[in-house]
Amino acid sequence: MRLALFQPDIPQNAAAAIRLATGLGLAVEVVEPCGFLWDDRRLRRVGMDYLAVTPPRRHPDWAAFRAAPGVAGRRVVLLTTRATVSYTAAAYRPDDILLLGRESAGVPDDIHAAADLRVGIPMAAGARSLNVVTAAAMVAGEALRQTDGWPAVPDPDRR
Repeated sequence: MRLALFQPDIPQNAAAAIRLATGLGLAVEVVEPCGFLWDDRRLRRVGMDYLAVTPPRRHPDWAAFRAAPGVAGRRVVLLTTRATVSYTAAAYRPDDILLLGRESAGVPDDIHAAADLRVGIPMAAGARSLNVVTAAAMVAGEALRQTDGWPAVPDPDRR
């Protein structure tokens, strides 16, 4: 399973998503352009050493991302506030790519339409959305639960 960030706007969120992916054993893809310099100090501050552990693969645009080895042919599951399917009602596959939109605007309509599956998180009345990394954690957790894809729990006696 992979986590993909579509043109992220906020370096702290991108770094937190990489840190999340590292903890869950997911690969990370970034569809550019980003709304910040990739070497931004805020990216390093939040990402800490996780950026080196799980270096994201960066793609210059959507077409390059979709054609990339390990991405081409895989199902893209878009996390979106415009979904009609709850993330808990969806059936996930071990090779899914969980796609996160830009914090400021989500994804353009053509990318929305290109997604193979669109899932959303039910929200309380009056709430518009969650932080993108919070949403990623919820959906990735459900996807890993369904696919039995959680990383192995380390043996505490082997430390």
